[in-house]
Amino acid sequence: MAIFKFGRKDTPATGSADLAAFLQGFSIEVMPRTAEKVEDFRALLPGGTRVYIAHIDGTPIDEMVATAARLRTEGFEPMPHFPARIIADRAMLKDWVARYRGEADVKQALLLAGGLPKPKGDLHSSMQLLESGAFDGFERLHVAGHPEGNKDIDPDGSDRMVMEALRWKQAFAERTDAQMAIATQFCFDAGPVIHWANRLQAEGIALPVHIGVAGPAKLQTLIKFAIACGVGPSLKVLQKRAMDVSKLLVPYEPDAFLEALAAHKAKAPGFGIEAVHFFPLGGIKATADWTQRHGQRPQRAAA
Repeated sequence: MAIFKFGRKDTPATGSADLAAFLQGFSIEVMPRTAEKVEDFRALLPGGTRVYIAHIDGTPIDEMVATAARLRTEGFEPMPHFPARIIADRAMLKDWVARYRGEADVKQALLLAGGLPKPKGDLHSSMQLLESGAFDGFERLHVAGHPEGNKDIDPDGSDRMVMEALRWKQAFAERTDAQMAIATQFCFDAGPVIHWANRLQAEGIALPVHIGVAGPAKLQTLIKFAIACGVGPSLKVLQKRAMDVSKLLVPYEPDAFLEALAAHKAKAPGFGIEAVHFFPLGGIKATADWTQRHGQRPQRAAA
């Protein structure tokens, strides 16, 4: 049941011109259960916005496909997640792809290993999904990135295996006609992100980066998600903020993080970050309102 109804507010844009430019073409993530609470995405997001649909283990494929179809009908570009480890077999993978394409005209997908410690079948990596042939004909395929490392992949704290996988994906993009990009985990400190993006380029990994950003949320909520998702050094940004009593009850907003990245992009146009991807941890409306305050106008007001 829809419980939100939003009208357009002509709020003056805030932030720098660099930030407004950096936010152009941003994407956002939803789940079927959160999408159900939004009456009309057109009142929240610019037309054509790419909307990732997170597939959490246990979510029925019917709900995933219905969410994708609804987003397509409202004028957005659905990009469902395909977590390899929750897919029982290749027959299930082909069925999911066929349903998304047939019922929602899905042309884009995020391929990732998924968070389960043990795969449900013989699929366990995004590389297997890419090689399966199931996504032949898709316009765009994204893969996961970890600017601060991933201890599930590299338990020793290095990024050796992560980098090896990204080099493989770079080679896949070069030998196919796949339009690919790296969508990252959310971060809070621009410094490590800039270093990581520059290192990718130095390593010959030219896949564009869509940097993950946590939308406005309570500090306690962000710290909980950051710890659960394995956010690394930039977690210190939140911990430092938590020490300031004056900021403890004020929702976190990503202005400083994104302003720093936008300023760097303006000075170095070849910088590998191509777009911003929002994780609306404090709610879709809160993130959408923030983007609107920074010059990103919704498609239209709700009727």
